[in-house]
Amino acid sequence: MSSIELDMLQTAGVGALALMVGMILTRKVGFLQRFCIPSPVTGGLLFSLCTLALYGWFHMEISFDDTLMKIFMLAFFTCVGFQCDLKLLKKGGKPLLIMLVLLVIMITFQNLLSLGITRIMDVDPLLGITAGSVSMTGGHGTAGGFAGVLEGMGLKGADSIGMAAATFGLVAGSMLGGPLADFIIRKKLTHEQKQQQEIEIDPAMAGIESDEASPAGRATRISSNEQEFQQYAKACYCVILVMGGGTLVSWLLAKTGVTFPPYFGSLLLAAFVRNILGLFHYKENGERVKADKLLDMDRIISVGNICLSVFLGMAMITLKLWELKSLALPLIVILVSQVVMMAAFVYFLAFRMLGRTYDAAVLCAGLCGFGLGATPNAMANMSAICYKYHYTAKPFIIVPIVGSMFTDLINAAIITFFLSLL
Repeated sequence: MSSIELDMLQTAGVGALALMVGMILTRKVGFLQRFCIPSPVTGGLLFSLCTLALYGWFHMEISFDDTLMKIFMLAFFTCVGFQCDLKLLKKGGKPLLIMLVLLVIMITFQNLLSLGITRIMDVDPLLGITAGSVSMTGGHGTAGGFAGVLEGMGLKGADSIGMAAATFGLVAGSMLGGPLADFIIRKKLTHEQKQQQEIEIDPAMAGIESDEASPAGRATRISSNEQEFQQYAKACYCVILVMGGGTLVSWLLAKTGVTFPPYFGSLLLAAFVRNILGLFHYKENGERVKADKLLDMDRIISVGNICLSVFLGMAMITLKLWELKSLALPLIVILVSQVVMMAAFVYFLAFRMLGRTYDAAVLCAGLCGFGLGATPNAMANMSAICYKYHYTAKPFIIVPIVGSMFTDLINAAIITFFLSLL
């Protein structure tokens, strides 16, 4: 087996190329537009299939350096933190609580389903735990974290099984969320609830440019290139500054002994800065204006979506699809069942509990994303839906909070409970 190693810049370059290829395919292939498949997923999967062919036919493996991928992820979640307006969050408090209830139900169902299948097929129940919420809601991080525990309990190859299952979930979550939410919007919502559907937006740009982020953003802007540069430059400077300060916040959080995602410090600091500035005012052209206007949120959202797209493009090209070839029949049955269960859970329960609104449909796209994959996939799913119809703020605040603050904690507790029963 020969190996090709790409450094961090080469990895970023291939990820960006995959993203651009995905944009072209999304523009040209009708069903990708119709079912709201994110451009990074389309292009990234195509490149993953190419690496799979190299691995299978030429016994060649490509290794990627994910250093810049982590930086783009950090930048994206910093931009998400800037969008966390507590006044808006207060208005959306009920959906947030409902999402937490749905999260508990979903994680419990994932484990009950996988354990039930292992019982029917008379295989090791630890396989069911691994293919349950450990790798579905938990993703690669939780699968890796619990691998040692599961191997210690007697499951051989727990790490490989967990990584393969998490890879399957990552792909499935990206492919399911957009189409399912689009189907719900078309079938379940009235014309008034989706009245901005007719806005002409290039779906190939989903997740790249976010001037649809607000009514002001939809207005035609007349500005010089220099003014545009200054606005984006200021947004980038704010993001970089808070990213740097967020590392200190993450260091302090680590002292508590509780495990937080690496981006949580920056997300928290960005939210703090946004809401503190909102308490102060300054005068502009003789008018009293809130200080948080200085942040230029439209440009920050655009920067965040660019970083999300590049991150996802890089993440998708690094998938080792050949790991899925080693899946035994019981594991394949469990994983396919997880996808079917997620679709039914979202369509019949989550959408109703969330209020049967457009926001609920967008949240359903996000729920598929982090319920089968990871929070960035959830954000990409929601971005694709919003680009086809119209932007809505609450889901983009609720999903990162649920995904970063509560998912791992709740998931770990429920997994530990199920392990104690074995």
